[in-house]
Amino acid sequence: MAIKLENVAIAVRDLEATIAFFTDLGLTVLGRDTVSGEWTDTAVGLDGNHAKIAMLQTPDGNGRLELFEYIHPDAIETEPTQPNEIGMHRVAFSVDDIDEALAIAARHGCHPLRGVATYEDIYKLTYVRGPSGIIVMFAQELTRG
Repeated sequence: MAIKLENVAIAVRDLEATIAFFTDLGLTVLGRDTVSGEWTDTAVGLDGNHAKIAMLQTPDGNGRLELFEYIHPDAIETEPTQPNEIGMHRVAFSVDDIDEALAIAARHGCHPLRGVATYEDIYKLTYVRGPSGIIVMFAQELTRG
């Protein structure tokens, strides 16, 4: 059986703010839609499912995020995920310039959970608390001298 990762879907509080965050980082919007009806009730497993969605793609064309904001049923607010919780952990991006990525994130009010670390002189990396509490990892590969 062939298998391919299509996308990672994330429920968000504010679709427009989340799109702005990820597009400022360099992702592009492939499409938007509002979905509802029997097919989506069946696929998602929620009666009366109605959501606004957007599909975003990374500049290399390999990664996609599907963002969705529920219209019905009401979204369930939870505490932001912690790095050690079971379930969806984070979305990770390789970046050419971690300082630039952090400056973009800061313009959206998003900041590192603790700081920027260096892993064995190979990567600089950090976890940022993004829109709707999403944990976003930035990793910059370091050049060895």
